Amino acid sequence: MNPQSTSTNDTSLHDRLLDEWGMAVIRGDVAKGERLPEPTMDGDAAPSRTVTREVTRVLESMGLVSVKRKAGATANPPADWNVFDPQVIHWRLRSPYRIAALHELSQLRAAVEPTAARLAAANATSEHWATLTGAAIDMVAYSNHANEQPYLDADVLFHRTLLAASGNLMFAALGDVIASTLAGRTQHELMPAVADQTALSLHTEVAALIRKGDGEAAEAAMRQIVSESDEAISRIGGASVNG
Repeated sequence: MNPQSTSTNDTSLHDRLLDEWGMAVIRGDVAKGERLPEPTMDGDAAPSRTVTREVTRVLESMGLVSVKRKAGATANPPADWNVFDPQVIHWRLRSPYRIAALHELSQLRAAVEPTAARLAAANATSEHWATLTGAAIDMVAYSNHANEQPYLDADVLFHRTLLAASGNLMFAALGDVIASTLAGRTQHELMPAVADQTALSLHTEVAALIRKGDGEAAEAAMRQIVSESDEAISRIGGASVNG
């Protein structure tokens, strides 16, 4: 057998088992303290011990399981999860608790992004200004397809740049978390096909206010953006549940 083929197959089994067990813990199929179930793998051959050990280590690093001698890998409660891990965010957004997870992420954004906008007004470089403005313009250009990838790419770039422009390394490190939130809205059909015009104007306004150095106004405008996003999640999410 070709060694490269074996490696590719192991990688595929690793990813599939990681997804299977990760989702089982996130959904609550495996209760706190229970051992991980035997892999189902949709009827395919069971993964090797090497693969299961590697997957278990990854889940342990995410806080989803604890590994102890004789007890094996057992599921942890949500309080132990690394909820900032992009993969954990992805699984939570695929779970029945998607809307609740998105609201939590919106609350995090409300606590961080307005302050980041205020700091950016004092710390942003000319490159930051140019990127923020370009991303806001691209959002307008793609606004009639706000639930598609080009709009998402521009939106993610805007918010990543905003966090980086704050000059706060801890805020900047949340870029993947914010990106996962925005991607989750698109992937789970919680974005309108046509972007909210007020939200578009506010993105452009934030970029201009940061360039102007008006931190107080930039903070207020950013707070409106995050608030509109959370309201849209509730509105569209409620319609999809009831519709």
